[in-house]
Amino acid sequence: MTSKPKKPAPATPPKGRLLLIPNTLDFGCLAEGPDAVLPDLRDVLPMGALTAASRLQHWVCENAKTTRAFLKRVDAILPLAAPLQALDIQALPRPNKGGEKSAKKTHMKPSDKPAPNPDAEIDALLAPALAGHDIGLMSEAGLPGVADPGAALVLAAHRLGVTVVPIAGPSSLVLALAASGLNGQSFAFVGYLPVDAIQRGDRIRELDQLSRRARQTQLVIETPYRNTALWSALTTHLQPDTWLSVSCGLTLEKGWSRTQRVSHWQKHALTLPDDIPTVFAWLSA
Repeated sequence: MTSKPKKPAPATPPKGRLLLIPNTLDFGCLAEGPDAVLPDLRDVLPMGALTAASRLQHWVCENAKTTRAFLKRVDAILPLAAPLQALDIQALPRPNKGGEKSAKKTHMKPSDKPAPNPDAEIDALLAPALAGHDIGLMSEAGLPGVADPGAALVLAAHRLGVTVVPIAGPSSLVLALAASGLNGQSFAFVGYLPVDAIQRGDRIRELDQLSRRARQTQLVIETPYRNTALWSALTTHLQPDTWLSVSCGLTLEKGWSRTQRVSHWQKHALTLPDDIPTVFAWLSA
């Protein structure tokens, strides 16, 4: 008696890719409403990025509303592969800002609920890729994963064997560094400085000393409404001979970048807007 041949196991579908789709740098800077005239995306994004965005049906982002607004602008140039309402747009999980204090407000002990598994939440967002579909990752501005919470999704993609494809586009940090004239061979992005004035001053002096020792450009950003406060702190606590550069509204019509020594800025103060993203960079002499 001959045994029946075993049926071959069903083939595993090839995995999709995680495409890092660049966004513009005009987030929060443009007029909104039905009569608003938005800049042409082709002025700041390559056609390759727009083509890739138009074909995707699965997205992960910081904010679904702003991603839909971006895709609406894409659709005006290249028709989307599916109606905007039919696209699968998922938001990245955000940490509980209240932590244990929030639990006390609701009369709930932190142990009453099992702690969420952040890896599981992130991994679930890659389900379409594991099923064979490409996914787009988008930041609120600039390149995903750079000064952006999307880095967690990119790392998960590597862990799960999903191919990551970065697509060229604007990065405010790189553009500011290039426009500053400061050391582009050695630089560090150190994010946000402390809000507390004393701690902020201590951190600025610490980074100024590091810049001097390593000949390394330091880059920081701030919430736009704190631009002036940070500028004042930098011109107060950096050494007079340190080169200080500010780049405001890069890629916008009236964007600019200026670099002078701190001693110059102390005599010629800049007026900074409180609603336009700005990058600050310095290099100690």
